[in-house]
Amino acid sequence: MELLKIQRTTLTMKEAADYLGISYWLINQLAKRKQIPCSKVGGKYLFRVKVLDEYLTQKEEASVQ
Repeated sequence: MELLKIQRTTLTMKEAADYLGISYWLINQLAKRKQIPCSKVGGKYLFRVKVLDEYLTQKEEASVQ
């Protein structure tokens, strides 16, 4: 019997910081200030990759307006 490998759609705070190329400290501050989309589950912040991509797109668009 083969087990299906589950594709993760969320990142931990450290993984999200690495994904965005920013420090752990900065993403921690952004999350606590509610300046970056995330969910707090059981005391941990989780970030969806799709939402982080959308967040970056919005930041990019705002930077040229």
